[in-house]
Amino acid sequence: MIKRLILQTALWLTAMGGLLFGAAGTFAWPAAWWYLIEVGGLSLWLGCWLARHDPGLLAERLAPIVQSQQSRWDRIFMTGVALVWCGWLVLMGLDAMRFRWSAPLPVALVSLGSLCVFLCIFFCHFVFKANSYAAPVVKIQTGRGHKVIDTGPYALVRHPMYGAGLLLFIGTPLLLGSWYGLAFVPVMVAGIGWRAVREERVLAAQLDGYADYMKRVRFRFVPFIW
Repeated sequence: MIKRLILQTALWLTAMGGLLFGAAGTFAWPAAWWYLIEVGGLSLWLGCWLARHDPGLLAERLAPIVQSQQSRWDRIFMTGVALVWCGWLVLMGLDAMRFRWSAPLPVALVSLGSLCVFLCIFFCHFVFKANSYAAPVVKIQTGRGHKVIDTGPYALVRHPMYGAGLLLFIGTPLLLGSWYGLAFVPVMVAGIGWRAVREERVLAAQLDGYADYMKRVRFRFVPFIW
């Protein structure tokens, strides 16, 4: 499992690096190198923690983002996410380095971006600790005894991982120095908001107790906001 984790992480980082540096037209982009090191290092740390404490969830997290158990709408959505993510990285490479459309960001904002990336993955640790069914795809994991989780961060919001993902969406363009990338964030937030609503329909219909859970925990991503 660890070998698979390392291999998939290496392939993922190589692909992201190829998009970023290819769009930038140069390898002399310290912010991009730091972004890949930070995301890669933290992802390996979290993956190794899962390998020790919840290998079943790690197997789910390493599975393809398109699976036969998914609803058709989620397979289409996840394919779209992969394409949008790639396009977003290319946009930031073009913006921050090749054409320099964006004015340089203050060091404080770049540092804030790095902090947001760290906090996103750090918070995911608490999500995984509370929810062994936090698969990347929308499906009912009958074989793993899927049940409603209402402890830890799930006592505050129904989709804490999506909430943590907001930090990654904000932190990535700040760290990479792209105002254009930051301007695209609302589109991505709207996308995961749409998915959260559709996901809740599936869970309320197919997972015992989820409809009651939705009544107890009112907010989806951020307490007292939405």
